[in-house]
Amino acid sequence: MQAVGAASALAAAPSIVLATASSQKWQRFPFTLGVASGAPTPEGFVIWTRLAPDPMSVDPALVGGLSGGDISLRFEIAADEAMRNIVQSGTALAEARYAYSVHHVVRGLKPGRPYWYRFVSGDASSRIGRALTLPAAGASLDKLRVGYVSCSNYETGYFAAYRHLAAELPDVVLCLGDYIYEYVEKLEANLVRRHSGGVEPVDLQGYRNRYAQYRLDEDLQHLHATAPSLVTWDDHEVHNDYADMLSQAFVDPAEFAKRRASAYSAFYEHMPVTPTRPPDGPFLRIYDRFTFGNLAEVFMADARQYRSRPPCYGPPDRKPGRVITTHECPELYSEQRSMLGSAQEAWLQDGLAQSHARWNIVAQSLLMAQMRRRNKAGEPVLWTDDWNGYPASRARLLRHIRDARVANPLVVGGDVHSFWANDLKLDFDNPNSPTVATEFVGSSISANPPTFDFAAALPENPHVRFFDKSVRGYVCADITAAQTSVRFQAISDRRDPQATVRTLRSFVVESGRAGVQS
Repeated sequence: MQAVGAASALAAAPSIVLATASSQKWQRFPFTLGVASGAPTPEGFVIWTRLAPDPMSVDPALVGGLSGGDISLRFEIAADEAMRNIVQSGTALAEARYAYSVHHVVRGLKPGRPYWYRFVSGDASSRIGRALTLPAAGASLDKLRVGYVSCSNYETGYFAAYRHLAAELPDVVLCLGDYIYEYVEKLEANLVRRHSGGVEPVDLQGYRNRYAQYRLDEDLQHLHATAPSLVTWDDHEVHNDYADMLSQAFVDPAEFAKRRASAYSAFYEHMPVTPTRPPDGPFLRIYDRFTFGNLAEVFMADARQYRSRPPCYGPPDRKPGRVITTHECPELYSEQRSMLGSAQEAWLQDGLAQSHARWNIVAQSLLMAQMRRRNKAGEPVLWTDDWNGYPASRARLLRHIRDARVANPLVVGGDVHSFWANDLKLDFDNPNSPTVATEFVGSSISANPPTFDFAAALPENPHVRFFDKSVRGYVCADITAAQTSVRFQAISDRRDPQATVRTLRSFVVESGRAGVQS
């Protein structure tokens, strides 16, 4: 079996239709936020859209310009991009309680192939999107192209990187967090465009409008229409550096839970995730597992919702994300602390042990490799918001990968706004310790580069094989049975909507040999 096919150029969104609602004609085009697909299975997938003729409405009685109950609309699934060979059609539901979003589960399709889809409501048709079904269990798959992205700040740059990734025709795109940014940039020099309303969202309407503003971006819409997405989140979908119910600003956890509930609901409303697990107040399960035949198993993990209390957290200045010396906080090394939470950690370990795939990809939002730095006094310090703040949890996972003999483990992440290629070791303080997995972290789509001079700390972290914070971009990985080839793709200028792209650096991981190879 060949790789899951990729689409060529997709149909552009139709123009606005001017008509009256009473005659089932739209006065304003309702599919302003595009389409998306995700959550694939061997017999189907989820297709998404949201009816929003006035997507940035600030009227609480008009959600996206709509009011009233649920709205039925038509969907069509085709075996060809031109939508001539319709293989399935029916009715989907835009749910009023979820901002008139659609999460329709398509079933009864053939495994291991692409399909195309669109929505129709009255006289308005959405753009055409491409989805795929997973191969049948155990089926042979020759190759798979995976792109992954993170950290797209609307205010600090355009999304040209999304357009260039779409041009690579990936089979699937992993969205690894910070899909939106909640805060408002304070430095005018950093701005290329402004967040809606000029304020940070704290309620459901605020988060809905923030997602809508991002979803209006044509490069983002084009990527979602070109390839299916598997999604997780990081912090900015809610609030910077939050951890479980604990906030950076030491807001009362009960009060912060209300904000998280609003943020999680808006995330659900704008992502192609399964409707079988809708949001439940401040809880929403998004971690999941996807099997691409005998070639690759992808574990989409959630590194925010269930994590243990940040080490030595508490007012006035012990925030979830901060730099601490390695000796000031004994809690840092507690074996009881978990980055993923006990249930998700057990799920991931069991899945890795049971996998029969040639490659096993742990996709999450953060840097996993140890990164020791030194403060001005020369003392070793660690950053607490990523896996460095949960060293026992990281060690358990890497030991399990070794002990369960997990085949070709790859870890992918984002968050740190820079490119990294790392050897993941059982003992990061011993350069001769075995390498048990390989990590590739992508830079931001448009968010600002990190301010810390990581390069100065690289001599003390020899497991970091490559690092570059100077450019924005994305990662593309081509997977075969013999090897995974990884390209770090850098755009020329995040402030230029027509930015070009180049390959910054390429790497290979050979099957059966953990570690970064140029």
